[in-house]
Amino acid sequence: MAALTSAAALSLAACSSDSKAKDSGKIAGAGSGDTKESTSPSPSVSASDDRPAISLPRDVKDDFENWKTGDATKDAVLTDASGAQNAMNAAILKGDPNTSAMSFYYKDEALVSTVKWVQKWKDAELSFTGTTSYFNPKVELFGKNAAGVVFCSDETKAFNKNRKTGKVDHTAPGKDAFVLYNMRLEKNAQGVWQTTVGTSVRGSQSCMR
Repeated sequence: MAALTSAAALSLAACSSDSKAKDSGKIAGAGSGDTKESTSPSPSVSASDDRPAISLPRDVKDDFENWKTGDATKDAVLTDASGAQNAMNAAILKGDPNTSAMSFYYKDEALVSTVKWVQKWKDAELSFTGTTSYFNPKVELFGKNAAGVVFCSDETKAFNKNRKTGKVDHTAPGKDAFVLYNMRLEKNAQGVWQTTVGTSVRGSQSCMR
């Protein structure tokens, strides 16, 4: 796990270059469905300490399953890891790759690659709707200021949506809806665990359920 999280050669959004995602003509990161977007988004994540409050539309949910270990430090790492996922998804939904929450939770290579990933959604005029579940998190601490986090996501209930027309892609999700994430986080001077680098493997057998 330590070796994986320290590998800086691969981008955070490796799924953006996933050949199967490209072949399907879909942006990897959401599937298909038909939930109507609310015109008045409601906060899905409240501000904690100096953490930014992140709002998602009423039809979108990030569900973090059993996102606690009982260890205070590891739980702090997971809190900011989940904040990073929320920040990225909120940026995709807004069509804005340069939100303050993105630069709050990401830095270095991870920030650059995630900004590019959000821009791909914007360029494709795509958004999404539905629920993405994040589960089976594992945390390893590397001293006081660095950590590795591995977790899975289930996108079978999340659906691509055309930003202009609101039309939802009804294509049934396949194994690519299950993603394995492997992240390195570093604690900054303000006590925020920022994601610095990571990889994602779409269609990971270890994440299928």
